[in-house]
Amino acid sequence: MVEATQFVAHYGYAAIFVLLTLGIVLPLIPDETILVFAGIMIHKQTLDPAATLVAAYAGSVCGITLSYILGRTGGIWLTRHGKHLQRTHEWFACYGRWTLFFGYFIVGVRHVTALVAGTAKLEPRVFAAYAYSGGLLWVITFLSIGYFVGDSWERWGRYINGGLLIAAIAAAVAGWVWYRQKHRR
Repeated sequence: MVEATQFVAHYGYAAIFVLLTLGIVLPLIPDETILVFAGIMIHKQTLDPAATLVAAYAGSVCGITLSYILGRTGGIWLTRHGKHLQRTHEWFACYGRWTLFFGYFIVGVRHVTALVAGTAKLEPRVFAAYAYSGGLLWVITFLSIGYFVGDSWERWGRYINGGLLIAAIAAAVAGWVWYRQKHRR
């Protein structure tokens, strides 16, 4: 985490773009921490808000698109195990589109949803509509957290890094999915 924030502090917008592009594809990069740190840098007037938003959003869009392309081109090979592929398609038909949208907020889920969307051969325009709008909300949310937390980062950082915020968002998404399923019947 320290290395990623130092990279952002040193290279600015380019680092945000590269780290978020790779962070969507590879779950080893702390995406939320990078966004919150960038928000803090906006608060301290070290980074420009508009340029940071563009760099972060472009990185998230490039990363999710790369994952989608990997799923479309190699995903069938990865999941070609009879029932698993059929289950994947069925699950994605029910929940997948909204999982693309809200999946950004759940660590681990955002790393898989685009692969599954590609494997399920979701139409590119449908993929883009859900994934890109979810990415924009995700970027704005975590940049805003960093901006409003500002100099209180040390105090609040342990809660954000501890997953409290992620768990709350995951619970809200799970409750919403449950509610939608219950009222569909």
